[in-house]
Amino acid sequence: MSELNRPGIDIGKHLKEYVVTYVFLILSVVFIIISGRPMNDILFQIMSRLVRNLFIVLSLIIPIITGMGINFAITIGAMAAQVGMLLAINWSITGITGILVSALITAPLAGVFGFLIGSLLNKMKGQETIGSLILGYFANGAYQLLFLFVFGMIIPLNTKVTIVGATGVRNTLDLTINQLQGAVDGVLRIHFSTALYIVSGLIVVIGLLLFLTRRMSRKRFITLAVLALASVGVYLLPFVQPHFANVHVPVITFILVGLLCLFNAGIMKTRLGQQFRAVGQSRTVANAAGINVNRVRLIAIIISTVFAGWGQILFIQNLGTLQTYSAHEMVGLYAGAAILVGGASINRATNGQAIIGCLLFHTLFVVAQDAGTVMFGNPVVGEYFRVFLCYGVIAVALVMHTWRTHAAAGKKSRLQA
Repeated sequence: MSELNRPGIDIGKHLKEYVVTYVFLILSVVFIIISGRPMNDILFQIMSRLVRNLFIVLSLIIPIITGMGINFAITIGAMAAQVGMLLAINWSITGITGILVSALITAPLAGVFGFLIGSLLNKMKGQETIGSLILGYFANGAYQLLFLFVFGMIIPLNTKVTIVGATGVRNTLDLTINQLQGAVDGVLRIHFSTALYIVSGLIVVIGLLLFLTRRMSRKRFITLAVLALASVGVYLLPFVQPHFANVHVPVITFILVGLLCLFNAGIMKTRLGQQFRAVGQSRTVANAAGINVNRVRLIAIIISTVFAGWGQILFIQNLGTLQTYSAHEMVGLYAGAAILVGGASINRATNGQAIIGCLLFHTLFVVAQDAGTVMFGNPVVGEYFRVFLCYGVIAVALVMHTWRTHAAAGKKSRLQA
């Protein structure tokens, strides 16, 4: 209790900042209990959703730090990825080679799209979140025209991907034909227990090395070591292990996620990363310091759009089918909602918040439908509730950001008076 009351820790402020996170945590626990769904099935579904979505959610961090809000235009990066996968399927490129070709096609396409998005958002400073959302809807119209008319009519494709007797691309493309389903996830899978032991061991060993080289404090090392060992201890409890019996970890996919986390953390220690932070804190001060604000914002959006495209490739290969005309539509909204659930705001985000948010958001998604069936006798209620939560959490984040901005401005004017 004395720890909570020590100077520097404001419990009220903490709860206010993370109110959405705690609400989702409570709802997740309640819905898991109400749904009556077996825990091993819930954990299996959560792992599947983390594999599909975590990379995309992490791609939102850099624009947020740069002060550009939630980049809903990552939807356009997802469109670039789907063009890349369509061409790989059309050319009959199979397996991991097909994924790499898709990624290589996606990178320049998403980079160009990111440049165009960033250039436009630089013309509407202060309205980037809404602007990127509208851009996504606008680009969707161009995407539909491309896949319905240009592909097949102007750009020839083979009959594997086109609508027989008409123009345009098929509504659904099966990735099993080209062995693209699970091409990344299936390279190496290990049981959850093995992954837990390896990760916990690495945390302790790396923490010890950092402590011995004086790059980590004793307190932080002890905290990390205790958490790692406690995680293993909890898993070893007899009533916990059976729930993870069906949970397997795709190693390569999570290595890619880990590399993105390291990139997000590492780039912030570079000169460019410091410019991201400076622009996010105050464009006026950054400009006075000689930083090219528009250039920095442009780079942030390009990086985010390219990463989102690669994340969409991971999503589609895990799912096993490419819903040609709709797979990208909710990418931005779901990713934005997930990172906000983790405690991020319109101008602040971390890897940890992205991971926690993705976990809580998709936990609720997994159990909401079953909970709706139990409470109301209708699974459709659970589906509506999931959509309501998605839009609701974004609305709450925007309202809270506006309220804090006005409160800070009011406080500043009172001090100046």
